[in-house]
Amino acid sequence: MAQPLVKKDDDRDEEADYSPFLGIEKGAVLQEARVFNDPQLDPRRCSQVITKLLYLLNQGESFTKVEATEVFFAVTKLFQSKDIGLRRMVYVMIKELSPSADEVIIVTSSLMKDMTSKTDMYRANAIRVLCRITDGTLLTQIERYLKQAIVDKNPVVASAALVSGIHLLQTNPEIVKRWSNEVQEAVQSRAALVQFHALALLHQIRQNDRLAVNKLVSSLTRGSARSPLAQCLLIRYTSQVIRESANNIQTGDRPFYDFLEGCLRHKAEMVIFEAARAITELNGVTSRELTPAITVLQLFLSSSKPVLRFAAVRTLNKVAMTHPTAVTNCNIDMESLISDQNRSIATLAITTLLKTGNESSVDRLMKQITNFMSDIADEFKIVVVEAIRSLCLKFPLKHRSLMNFLSNILREEGGFEYKKAIVDSIVILIRDIPEAKETGLLHLCEFIEDCEFTYLSTQILHFLGIEGPKTSDPSKYIRYIYNRVHLENATVRAGAVSTLAKFGAMVDALKPRIFVLLRRCLFDTDDEVRDRATLYLNTLGGDGAVVETGADVKEFLFGSLDIPLVNLENSLKNYEPSEKPFDINYVPKEVKTQPLAEKKAPGKKPAGLGAPPPGPPSTVDAYEKLLSSIPEFANFGKLFKSSAPVELTEAETEYAVNVVKHIFDGHVVFQYNCTNTIPEQLLENVTVIVDASEAEEFAEVASKPLRSLPYDSPGQTFVAFEKPEGVPAVGKFSNMLRFIVKEVDPSTGEAEEDGVEDEYQLEDLEVITADYILKVGVSNFRNAWESMGADFERVDEYGLGPRDSLAEAVNAVIDLLGMHPCEGTEVVPPNSRSHTCLLSGVYIGNVKVLVRLQFGLDGPKDVAMKLAVRSEDENVSDAIHEIVASG
Repeated sequence: MAQPLVKKDDDRDEEADYSPFLGIEKGAVLQEARVFNDPQLDPRRCSQVITKLLYLLNQGESFTKVEATEVFFAVTKLFQSKDIGLRRMVYVMIKELSPSADEVIIVTSSLMKDMTSKTDMYRANAIRVLCRITDGTLLTQIERYLKQAIVDKNPVVASAALVSGIHLLQTNPEIVKRWSNEVQEAVQSRAALVQFHALALLHQIRQNDRLAVNKLVSSLTRGSARSPLAQCLLIRYTSQVIRESANNIQTGDRPFYDFLEGCLRHKAEMVIFEAARAITELNGVTSRELTPAITVLQLFLSSSKPVLRFAAVRTLNKVAMTHPTAVTNCNIDMESLISDQNRSIATLAITTLLKTGNESSVDRLMKQITNFMSDIADEFKIVVVEAIRSLCLKFPLKHRSLMNFLSNILREEGGFEYKKAIVDSIVILIRDIPEAKETGLLHLCEFIEDCEFTYLSTQILHFLGIEGPKTSDPSKYIRYIYNRVHLENATVRAGAVSTLAKFGAMVDALKPRIFVLLRRCLFDTDDEVRDRATLYLNTLGGDGAVVETGADVKEFLFGSLDIPLVNLENSLKNYEPSEKPFDINYVPKEVKTQPLAEKKAPGKKPAGLGAPPPGPPSTVDAYEKLLSSIPEFANFGKLFKSSAPVELTEAETEYAVNVVKHIFDGHVVFQYNCTNTIPEQLLENVTVIVDASEAEEFAEVASKPLRSLPYDSPGQTFVAFEKPEGVPAVGKFSNMLRFIVKEVDPSTGEAEEDGVEDEYQLEDLEVITADYILKVGVSNFRNAWESMGADFERVDEYGLGPRDSLAEAVNAVIDLLGMHPCEGTEVVPPNSRSHTCLLSGVYIGNVKVLVRLQFGLDGPKDVAMKLAVRSEDENVSDAIHEIVASG
């Protein structure tokens, strides 16, 4: 009877586990290594043993010092063999063992003999090994041979010497820099690899000398680089020179652009692509400069080589972010790539088309994408979803077809990140396109009916509570929300209860029905759900009477919490139960900064519980507690803000001083944190003499000197000024540190009785308007902006002048205003020509302020800004504009 046919690959497990090194052990291999000592060497057997040893080393197996030494000495005996294959294995083995300095001597003579051998393979490998294991002293002995090898006629030997030079430059730069003439000669070599390695080494030698790099690029761009690899390297170095010189050249043609454009006509594809990519990545590249590069990339799109198609479409994808019109000519070629077998190419083609397509092509693209989405992984799907979102914002009239597409893919299988990207896109479209609100909300309602992700369900319910009551028929969403109370876990049920309450608070006609549903939630099995239902029923008036919900109730239940949760948590922990109830108004609103870095004395033990604090406190709570404990400042009222420490001395000076500005409603207190860095001195009666002649609105009212300042033990001295109440007074203060210095006996540690009065000049200090603004975030900027109203809105436009980048301009304005960036808008995407930044804060007097900044590039470098401010006081809105106008 015939045996049934069994395919070899049916048993996949056995095949996957098979390895020629399976089951080898270090002990057994070390025993086998004894064959290296045989009088009659077997090259094949020795090579097999070395292979096993290399395998063990690369698998992370550690050899003891004795084992490594024994193997090393055994391997050195293999230099007796004339077998070329075995000799190469010996070279690799010596490099991997990394012998110690005393062991290197044993093998150096053999390697130096091979360096001068007539066999080129020996010479090249011996150079690599010697440079890997040698130190500086031996390197000077073999330097002459290495210089000769760099200009050797054999390209293998020359390349080995050049690559060794690149490695040695990290450890012995002075020696390698002496080889410049030989390396310069190697750059002219006809061998492709030698020219490539020589150019890389020459650039590394000169990389810290900008003028030398300029000369190198200038000389080589005239056509002496024959190797395609060297040409690619030269293009990269040229791009670097262009970037660095762009800051110095205001007008005229871009240097070396003609060279890059000339490389687009090179016969090697890698050089053509490198040049095209370099042109597209130039800072402030114009459409005229882009055109030849785009034309070349368009030809690559129809190449038979997948790697060229991928490279071209990826580069065009990046260009489409900043110059979409320049890529439009390639759209027809990219449409044919949607069906490309390589899914990465297809995804990039789709997303590029979505960035560059026009309104008429949207429907056609959507049909093609629908078939394509099921074939790609989630990470590619997320890229497509983000591109569709951008397209919808670009063409709002097409929101219906794009929203339907997003809702269809939302129902399909997918992971959390993919579903989150779709939900985020629908939410953004609802916020930015009013016509899409109702259909978008219904799509989200249908999604939560069978959503498996708790996070997404709660986020959608929260969003429904904000946007749902504002629609024409809010009642149609109630069914979807209440279903969650019956069918979901406790977290989602609690979110659903809050959403129902929002509908009840915002839509008076729905109140009776909402109350019925909330009463049913009182019997829920989860504490959180029951507590929320009870709270909302009592707050909204659960007696069934349909009355208008008061503004204070709406603010209490659904207003944004303008206090950092960390601060609230700490205040609750520190609250001691008493007759006086906990007051949320006393919770610090400022976002905590990093703790103040202090110099610590080495080996100093931490202070005990009863000891005074060793250094200045770093949190708002601690500052307030410290200041209130000082009688001179106790009646100043509530602390509004404490600044980050400002250094008044340079690093490594005799005395280290920084200052923290404490802002009160009618006072400013300067806390000078002082450290004495001289062991032989003790400072006593330390004060800071402050000259406020350039701060007319300030008058000094109190100061608290520091009695004693021993070596490396931080201490504080204070100076307080009075200012007009509630007014953001500004001014400049000059500071002089005054003290009595006493010599300290190093042997006993005791100070002399008599001291000398001395002074030490400190840096000037400024109080600016930003010191009167607290960094306070808001959870939802859009809602906060709308609820603030436009009564006290002030809008104006400003020219910020030439800037290195848009990001630099954004950071400068954020620093100037001292406000809190919201929703990550402080980060500017690369190559952006416009950006919107959202800021929030609290002005002195507890006035909430919101700022919307819109930046745009006006010309190559000039930045224009539109500033919109909303606050609860028109004077505050005007003050924010004055800060920017004067800054």
